[in-house]
Amino acid sequence: MLAAPMASWYLVLVSSTLLIFLGALMVLSSSSVYSSAVNQGNPYFIAQRQLLFLAMGLPFAWWLSRQSEARLKVLGWVAFIGSLVLLLAIFVPGLGNDAGKGNLAWLRIGPISLQPSEFAKLGLVMWSAAVVSTKERVLDRPRELVPLLCGFALVELLVLAQKDLGTGLVIGAICFSILFVIGVPIRMLGALVSLAAIAIIGLVVTSPNRMRRIAAFVSGGGADDPNASQQPISAIYALASGGWWGLGLGRSRQKWGNLNDGAQNDFVFAVLGEEMGLLGTLSVLALFAVLGYAGIRIAMRADSILVRVLAAGTTSWILFQALVNIGVAMKLLPVVGVPLPFISAGGSALMANLFAVAVLLACARQEPAARRQLARKAGEPRPKVTTVVDGGR
Repeated sequence: MLAAPMASWYLVLVSSTLLIFLGALMVLSSSSVYSSAVNQGNPYFIAQRQLLFLAMGLPFAWWLSRQSEARLKVLGWVAFIGSLVLLLAIFVPGLGNDAGKGNLAWLRIGPISLQPSEFAKLGLVMWSAAVVSTKERVLDRPRELVPLLCGFALVELLVLAQKDLGTGLVIGAICFSILFVIGVPIRMLGALVSLAAIAIIGLVVTSPNRMRRIAAFVSGGGADDPNASQQPISAIYALASGGWWGLGLGRSRQKWGNLNDGAQNDFVFAVLGEEMGLLGTLSVLALFAVLGYAGIRIAMRADSILVRVLAAGTTSWILFQALVNIGVAMKLLPVVGVPLPFISAGGSALMANLFAVAVLLACARQEPAARRQLARKAGEPRPKVTTVVDGGR
């Protein structure tokens, strides 16, 4: 089955569809308590909004999944410029909003609230692929990478100016994965990683809020520490309560307590584990593993650098973000505010993830074997003779 020309396409489609379906269920369940508390007793408000964004994003995702390499290259520039405009618009008085999170990362346009940094991830991946494909013959010259690094640095600075370190880490991971794929020497990558680590340390030590999170993580602060956030320890209680099979959908206890708005966002994996048990959490990990395998497979089979960078960048983005979110929910990492792809509540994140999967599907159609099969199907003439039936006489 894996030898079939369209195997990668089906692996991406099936795994992402199951993750989206599971995400819709978990948003409905995990957000019900918080939604009822802040939206005049309506427990379905967040879930309804999530489904609305899903319905809006699916048609464009379907269209994007059928685009050629040439169009994806053009769309990369459009996505990059558009994401820059949205990121800059946040700093316009009256448009930027912190949504009560403390970081100015949301853009409010009328009744719609968007998080431009989510779309910036996709814009960077697509733009990077367009730039690299243009410079394919001269990538062995370090100076040719300067425009690419400047683009990432610009977006990174805008995101960090919004005090969103979690998204900044994801963007950094995307940058390093793309540099690795195009063959940047390990010593240069090591130097960049060192500079990034120094910058992260500087951002942490200059922020009292981040220092409190790090101190609570290092000291293992929990229920007996009134100065520490109770969300991480509540997430551990949730995972422990789930056992093998879970308490059942909608029966999470911790979403009624100290998880607060984290139940449907940063700690949705913990609520999933409480309601679906170890079986549910392992199923989620397996689906991300299948999606990651498919993305790497597409990148390795690609015969163009554009497709290779698109597939590798998109896959590294989704997997890194999933690992960080799950690590936070399991108290293996300090609290970093990044959503679990496809599963956490958030319309902007969901739409960005949908478009990322669409790009992967478009890349899967560009595998040599898949491209030949699709070309044969497109060129097959329709039969001109139908079966003649005598009506039984």
